[in-house]
Amino acid sequence: MSFPPCHTNIYAGDGREGTEGANFGYLGARLSRDQTAGGYRVEHIYRNDPDYPNRLSPLAQPGIDFQVGDIITSVNGTPTLSVENLNSMLLNKANRRVWIQRKRDGQPDTKSYIVRPLSYTDFRSLKLSEWEYTRRLETEEKSESRIGYFHMRAMGSRNFAEFVKGFYPAFNRQGLIIDMRQNYGGNIDSWILSRLMRKAWMYWQARTGEPYPNMQFAFNGHMAVLIDPYTISDGEAFSEGFRRLGLGPLIGTKTWGGGIWLRSNNYLVDGGLARSPEFGVFSPERTWIIEGTGVAPDIMVDNPPHATFKGQDAQLDAAIDYLKKKIAEDPRPRPNAPAYPDKSK
Repeated sequence: MSFPPCHTNIYAGDGREGTEGANFGYLGARLSRDQTAGGYRVEHIYRNDPDYPNRLSPLAQPGIDFQVGDIITSVNGTPTLSVENLNSMLLNKANRRVWIQRKRDGQPDTKSYIVRPLSYTDFRSLKLSEWEYTRRLETEEKSESRIGYFHMRAMGSRNFAEFVKGFYPAFNRQGLIIDMRQNYGGNIDSWILSRLMRKAWMYWQARTGEPYPNMQFAFNGHMAVLIDPYTISDGEAFSEGFRRLGLGPLIGTKTWGGGIWLRSNNYLVDGGLARSPEFGVFSPERTWIIEGTGVAPDIMVDNPPHATFKGQDAQLDAAIDYLKKKIAEDPRPRPNAPAYPDKSK
């Protein structure tokens, strides 16, 4: 039995590393050089969920009064127009305090601002956070808050929190969208699926208040999963399992196609690591699945590049429309308690 080597990794062992770093810092915004205005114009400040203020853009932190249209005129006292790219003024300044000045409406600000630029990794995470946050807001707006949304970035040990933060605030909605696009895999699919499979079979009713199910946080509404070519590895396993377990349809485009698992115990004498595919997966029908074919959606919807660039998300819209239709056809309200029994006798 042989499989295409989709899961193949080689990590270097002992090797020389440079002692001088060369990493840029980022202000968490999209900037453009404006010679006439005398600096770099703030075109967009990336947003994040306001429930996590420690993860906001450096220009959106409490007490840092920046807005779109402001002109950054200097960094640490050096005029920004003295360099070709403002990022060069933030070399090796990630997570270190820098002093910036600005103009607003053409008038210099007498106040200076101290910010901590982001590392590349944190800046990339911030941009993805804005994408997640705006998908959630759009879902709630278009469904009148009847449908919940959350995105899973990967399926590793650190991604348990993404499910917890996304699912539990929305477990009592009538619909739920689980976004597995750009999911880079891991190995927690069974843990998430087991939570989604819970079914309410008994309800507790106190003397006052609303009833609640004995199978805590069981989702009673309709669900759908979004997938794309960057749904990878365990993201694919979760998506295929979601459909096979009858939890709902997959919407989007075909996934990556890597369904051979591997271990991380093939260490080399120099401390490096060489991994190759080891474990194929097959269905109860004795058919090899995922590897080399990917997971095909039930509802095929592509996101055209230009429309996506303009902020549209056809796949998300399709999921919202699907769930709104299912909710109308098959509403699943939580049952009210029956009349209290007569215990007088």
